[in-house]
Formats: sequence, structure tokens, C-alpha cells
Amino acid sequence: MSSPPSTAAPTPTTVPHPVSLQALMVKKYNGGNLRLARVLARNAAYTRYHVTYTSGLLTISGIMNVPSTPGPHPALVLNHGYIDPAVYTNGRGLMREQDYLARRGYVVLHTDYRNHAQSSDDPRSELDLRLGYTEDVINAVLALRTSEYVDPARIGLLGRSMGGGITYNVLVAQPGLVKAAVVFAPVSSDAVDNFNRWTRPDRPIATTILRTYGEPARNPTFWRNLSAVNFFDRVTEPVLIHHGASDSTCPIAWSRETLAALKAAGKNATMYTYPGEEHAFGPAWPTSMARTVTFLKQQGL
Repeated sequence: MSSPPSTAAPTPTTVPHPVSLQALMVKKYNGGNLRLARVLARNAAYTRYHVTYTSGLLTISGIMNVPSTPGPHPALVLNHGYIDPAVYTNGRGLMREQDYLARRGYVVLHTDYRNHAQSSDDPRSELDLRLGYTEDVINAVLALRTSEYVDPARIGLLGRSMGGGITYNVLVAQPGLVKAAVVFAPVSSDAVDNFNRWTRPDRPIATTILRTYGEPARNPTFWRNLSAVNFFDRVTEPVLIHHGASDSTCPIAWSRETLAALKAAGKNATMYTYPGEEHAFGPAWPTSMARTVTFLKQQGL
């Protein structure tokens, strides 16, 4: 993963490529219309709702856990990792985290992303290299700000695997949107690493993407502008990274390189590594979550 010189946000006279982080920097967002629909579960600690909210022209589904204690509460948007949309169901992914955090007083909004569960379809999602997921998370934060259960000044992000990459994108696209961010076993902050590992072997979509935008070696500007690592100078929030040393899905080297790039940009970034832990986290998961809550409270969340 490389770290070319940082690229500033486009000036008002510059029209960014529509598939770029710069486009997300200047985009107007309309997250709102957060609707708590049916109750999915209820226990002594929290109530779990099926929810929808607005993201651009789309409606995005998700779940929201609302603590039983008096609010308004700090809140977290949870960004799940890759699950095939064909088998994905509402609220799937980060189930342990959803429960753990709600029991500790956080409103938890787990977004399904476009093309998942009951969310609207976006036929361009793959060709747009899933940047629409980042838009959906930004709009999720804005929607949460309108909730009577949430303190709008105390919202953070937690992302896992692909959702960790989405979290990085949000931090560079909309600095100041949240108070802090936590990522578990994240993908690379360089889009080329992720493309080469997962998309390139998927020949039909890879062929279409490369025909449209070109190989990274032939069109480096396009790929550089998809990569959060090249915009870490814009990050304003503290970042906590958790990564298992035995992760065979997302190499720990990616997080070490991301941490180094954040530090080189002068940012508040911390990383915990877990010997023997694989991608999903097993025995060290309780420790990682206790560290997460400590970190969030240190940031006022």
C-alpha cells in the first residue's frame, strides 16, 4: 500500500470524477426520515427495531437498538463486512457488537446498505466500487441526529472488515461528522489492494470495471482518488484499530500501513493487535470490546 502526497478536496470550480472520494467530499447529503417500524425484539436492556431512513434517492433499511435507560444516548452507526447481498438479511453482521453496545447505553444503528435486505436497489453499486455504501453510512449518521433517543453531538462509527474501509471513507469524505471511529479487521485503505484481493478474481465484474476505468497502472489517478489513505490529512476524529495477527482474510500488514499513514499525517490513531486471532475474533473479542468502550468514553461517547 502506497501513500502518495495527499490530494486536497476539489475546489468549487473542479468537477470531481463521480466515482471518487472527492465526489463524496462535495456531495449534498439528505439523511433523515428515520422511521422505527416493527419491534423485532425486546429485553430488559433495550428494544430492537426494524428501521428505514433516506439516503439520496434511496430508502435504506437497518436495525436500531434503543437502550431502556433514559436518553438521549450516545449512538453508533455499525458498518458490517461483506456478506453476499443474495443471502443477507436485515441486521445481519456485527450481531455480538449490536447487543454488547446497546447493553452499555449506546443507541446502535446497523445499516443494511443499498442492495441489502429491504434497502432500495442500486444497479450501479458494483461499477461504482460500492462507494454508495459510504454515502449510506454518512446519511445514517445524519438520520440518527434527528432521533429523539440520540444526543446528536455524540455519534461514532464502528466498522468491521469491508465496513472498516467504509469507515475510513466516511472519515476522509466528511471530517467532523462523528466524534470517533473504531474498526475491526479492516480492509486496506488503498483501493487497489482490495480490488486485487477480491474483485479482480471475479472476472465478469472485474472486466467491466477495468474496461470502464482502466488498470491501476494505466489510470493511477482514478484509483488513487478511491483510496482513503491518500486523504488522511482530512481526518479529524480519533481512530482505534483492532486486528488479529493471524487474520488470513485481511492481512494485518494493511492495518499496520494504515496506522503508519494516519500517524504520518499527525492523526490520533491507536492499534491493538491480537496474537492468534483470525478475522472473526474469538477468545480476544471481549477484551477488544472492553477496549472499544473505554476508547469511546475517552472521546466523550
